Amino acid sequence: MALTRAERERLIAQYAAGPTRLRAALATVPAEAMTWRPAPAEWSAHEIVCHCADSETNSYARIRFLLAEPNPLIQGYDQDHWARHFDYHTAPLEPALAVVESVRASTTALIRGLPDAAWTREGRHTESGRYTAEDWLTIYAEHLEGHARQIEANVGAWRAQRR
Repeated sequence: MALTRAERERLIAQYAAGPTRLRAALATVPAEAMTWRPAPAEWSAHEIVCHCADSETNSYARIRFLLAEPNPLIQGYDQDHWARHFDYHTAPLEPALAVVESVRASTTALIRGLPDAAWTREGRHTESGRYTAEDWLTIYAEHLEGHARQIEANVGAWRAQRR
């Protein structure tokens, strides 16, 4: 079902606010909890931010392929494999945050000016099939918000296990 213009505008505002929300969540993490994992298969706050940088870079390309190419193939990837392969705990945090902020700023400027017809553009995602510009917006508007909540939950779990 197509989004209304008001729904898109709300999602674009949420998308634009994502980096600020992520930084605010990160600011609540004590230094000694930054690389703490709630469980072996779960990510630390540091890993979450590094994941966000990689994911946002993919997102940046995805929307551009959807808007510019006829029926593009949108490539999925194994985010857990990337976290292990790139050893996110060894990656510097500030450049990852800078990537998130700059990619979001550039893409926000792009999507704010899109005509209604652009939102119906579609391609095919290697994992989920049909993939539209509106699907992209719905997913990525929530992406950083969801990870900010994950960071906050990590801090809560870290504090609880210290009691």
